[in-house]
Amino acid sequence: MKPDSATPSRETRGRVAMLVDNGVKGDSRVQKAARSAAEAGWEVVLFGVSPTAKVQKWKLGAAEVRLIPKPAHLEPRRHDLRRPLLRRPLAYRSPQVARYRVQAAKAWRSDLAFRQAAAGAARAGYPGSSASASKPRLLLPRVGAKVVSKWVALRARETRLLQKRRAPLTAPLDRTVTAMWSKLLGERSWRRLMPNLWDFELAFAQHIDAFEPDLIHAHDFKMLGVGARAAVRARAKGRPVKLVWDAHEFVPGLPEYHGRWLPGHVAWEKEHAVFADAVITVSPSLAEMLKDGHGLGELPAVVLNAPVMRPSADELEGAPPVGDLRELCGIDDSTPLLAYVGGISPVRGVETIIEALPHLPEVHVALVSVTPGKMKAVATTQKLAGELGVADRVHFLPFVPHWQVPAFLAPADAAVSPLHHLTNHELALSNKFFEYSQARLPLIVSDIRTMADMVESTGQGEVFRAQDVEDFARATRAVLADPAKYEKAYDKSGLLESWTWEAQAKVIDGIYSRLLPDRPPLA
Repeated sequence: MKPDSATPSRETRGRVAMLVDNGVKGDSRVQKAARSAAEAGWEVVLFGVSPTAKVQKWKLGAAEVRLIPKPAHLEPRRHDLRRPLLRRPLAYRSPQVARYRVQAAKAWRSDLAFRQAAAGAARAGYPGSSASASKPRLLLPRVGAKVVSKWVALRARETRLLQKRRAPLTAPLDRTVTAMWSKLLGERSWRRLMPNLWDFELAFAQHIDAFEPDLIHAHDFKMLGVGARAAVRARAKGRPVKLVWDAHEFVPGLPEYHGRWLPGHVAWEKEHAVFADAVITVSPSLAEMLKDGHGLGELPAVVLNAPVMRPSADELEGAPPVGDLRELCGIDDSTPLLAYVGGISPVRGVETIIEALPHLPEVHVALVSVTPGKMKAVATTQKLAGELGVADRVHFLPFVPHWQVPAFLAPADAAVSPLHHLTNHELALSNKFFEYSQARLPLIVSDIRTMADMVESTGQGEVFRAQDVEDFARATRAVLADPAKYEKAYDKSGLLESWTWEAQAKVIDGIYSRLLPDRPPLA
């Protein structure tokens, strides 16, 4: 696949390659960063991961999006490619082989049954026949097929048990191997623990190099390595490319998908962080942890996940009307309404809201940004609401574009963020926090550290103990009893103005300008 080079169609300050490890459309921070950088005069190409085998392109304001196919050739673990002679000697080499053998055995028995039936039908005078299909001739093949089927079933069962044991990579042997590679190779150990990270590098490298960026903006930890390697290649050729790392999460605090996932990604991030010329992150507390964890020379700049308050003309033109929140819920202005924006999963705490509704008999809740009937978690929440007899007060509403969220939520009486205690929840101020704030809604938030501290310092809402239904009900009653008390917080001079993407975009442009001082703003 021949990569595209860039030929600017307008005067620009320089080329910026933005990198993200997803399909862009669901990532509002990345979209906002690319669009605003292009508006500031940079030639921006946002590289993401294509869901198909073809490059996909579209415009995001003045920025260009290019989604690159990423084959997962290094995804299989090494032990999946070897015979499991020690753990399960009867198991097949891989589940794919097991599935093939099982299906082949079924096919053999099916064919023998067909041949016997065809012979019987021929003897009864029906057309057609099957060669060598008399009962005696088929006896031995049928016995053989039955024996083989049982043997294959046994080996397939052993293969399933092996995969079940292997998948978490937490067996004593797995833990020993993980610790060995981590000790021997240190920050280079990802090559053994998570070699599939090379798939990102191999997919994106030629496209980034062909673009010849002046600055690479790598979003989050996976693309940090891709960006660092592209910058190093360019620097070796005499091009002084700058690298900005935009750290969205604290990697050591992420959930482990298997026993090697976390140490592998921590090592990947550690090896490549040293190549960054500047670091951006989402909150002051995460900035401190990144500085200490990677020995950074300066504190990372904070770029909040704030909403766009002045959408561009193309956004306004292409967006359908979203309707009135209360009309969509079928309630009038006097009915107490809570709003929640975001996905539904166990750690997001939506069940706390639902379980509290029997204690809040007049209150309705609008759950926004979900797809009714198409997500298992939504169905589970609907079932819970039905069991508690509150289904008529729980309203599932579809996603709206990120820049429309504050205005859409404004008719509610209060907004909720019921997150559970997880490391990355404790460290960040989420998109929804700023969207709720721009809607000037009183907030009801769980006691995760950064958000709870902010709400208590501004006075814009009440804090409850995470996963505590009774305490959530208490906080909700307090907010609904005197919403004006909490709304006053938004009158503080400059508060909401600083919580906009327009303000955050200036921080990013300031970093670009500092790293490329010979690229002043266009006249």
